[in-house]
Amino acid sequence: MSEVRGNGDTELSDRSIAELLKQLSDQTATLVRQELDLAKAELTVKGKRAGVGAGMLGGAGMFGLYALGALTACVILLLSTAMTAWVAALIVTAIYGGIAGVLALTGKNKVQAGTPPVPEQTVGSVKEDVRSTKERAKEGRS
Repeated sequence: MSEVRGNGDTELSDRSIAELLKQLSDQTATLVRQELDLAKAELTVKGKRAGVGAGMLGGAGMFGLYALGALTACVILLLSTAMTAWVAALIVTAIYGGIAGVLALTGKNKVQAGTPPVPEQTVGSVKEDVRSTKERAKEGRS
């Protein structure tokens, strides 16, 4: 007869290997489920924080755009003290247009440099490996 502990379990030494393996399997599955539940809860909290942070960044971008608009009006008003208001506005517009053009051309060149998204060095290396393997195979047949 096996001894019974205070918690109702029999001594481990009195159990068969199959019982111990089944218990290990059950406990491992429970542990994995609990760890996955913990990971889900942690990711949910972090996801909510990231969402709030992204919303704040969006708000900052919006107010930054408003600040740029106010700065633009300020520059136009400043220039309008030395010339007519429409000329001042035209000058500021031309400067912004020039900046936009430079950024667009630079961005276009960067995109073209990154396309096509094919790892050219790796493709060349694989082709060289295939060629080398074919040559060795031909030498081995001769």
